[in-house]
Amino acid sequence: MHKTEIILASASPRRHEILTLAHIPHRVLTAPADEGTVPFPAGDPGEYVIELARLKNDALFAAYRAQIGDTPVLSADTVVWSPAMKQPLGKPRDADDARQMLSALSGKTHEVWTGVVIRAGEQESAFAVSTEVRFRDLTAEEIDEYVNSGDPLDKAGAYGYQSGACVFVEEIRGDYYNVVGLPVCRVAEELMRLGI
Repeated sequence: MHKTEIILASASPRRHEILTLAHIPHRVLTAPADEGTVPFPAGDPGEYVIELARLKNDALFAAYRAQIGDTPVLSADTVVWSPAMKQPLGKPRDADDARQMLSALSGKTHEVWTGVVIRAGEQESAFAVSTEVRFRDLTAEEIDEYVNSGDPLDKAGAYGYQSGACVFVEEIRGDYYNVVGLPVCRVAEELMRLGI
């Protein structure tokens, strides 16, 4: 099968790495998108992350429509969710926010949701994937040490499973790569379904 290059509408180095691992030809192109304009629908993180991904896709088309042409565009957004928290956790605002997030996740099970939108000409695929993650009980010292490393500051839920927070995860149910930032198995299925 001939492989078509896609555009990844995300500055996330982790999504770029995942697509590279999967041998999915791509290039990165991004445009600013105000995520604060997307309201959170009560209790529905799946719908929320799809709308965030669609916002990024729309922003890219608005900024680069002539350059994009018919090239397929993939956008994604990831949040951490627990019904007890009432709100999804995106990237922390600062170190204190990261500490609060990690303390809230300590000893509990949460869900990681990634929304994906793929547009190819007139075709669109939009979906969300959820993975359950359980943290062991964390000490305040562990949280401080991890936050001081700087690793959590650019990651949803203030942790990177693929990096320093791997020692926090007691159990995972679902797609590992979804927790990292892109459910690549489902992405590959959808690209094939769209004939890409």
